[in-house]
Amino acid sequence: MISTRGRYAIRVLIDLAENDNGGYIPLKDIAARQDISKKYLEIIVKDMVSGGLLVGASGKGGGYKLCRKPEEYSVGEILELMEGSFATVACLADDAAPCPRAKECQTLPLWEEYDKITHDYFYSKHLSDLL
Repeated sequence: MISTRGRYAIRVLIDLAENDNGGYIPLKDIAARQDISKKYLEIIVKDMVSGGLLVGASGKGGGYKLCRKPEEYSVGEILELMEGSFATVACLADDAAPCPRAKECQTLPLWEEYDKITHDYFYSKHLSDLL
């Protein structure tokens, strides 16, 4: 399940793309337009800045803006930054130890195919598709 962190991150990026005037957009403006708590957005945008999705500036005239064009952001990269791996089962997570049952696991191909479908779907969608 995609949490509010992932959904709100996408909404913030859409808002920034739609209201891009070349300058920084104050978080309070985004929070008001999106009807999301500014306090909660502060936590989310901090992770998006450290993850390279946004740039931020403090002080007068400060706020946030995209660091790339909307077509250069995949929904998959946004969700993976905010939510973590798309892996549906622990043995397919990026940091998983090799599973001793992998060779005889009858369900592994099912989970691998599902993970590939999910990954490919979200990585084929871009922020620009949502504008």
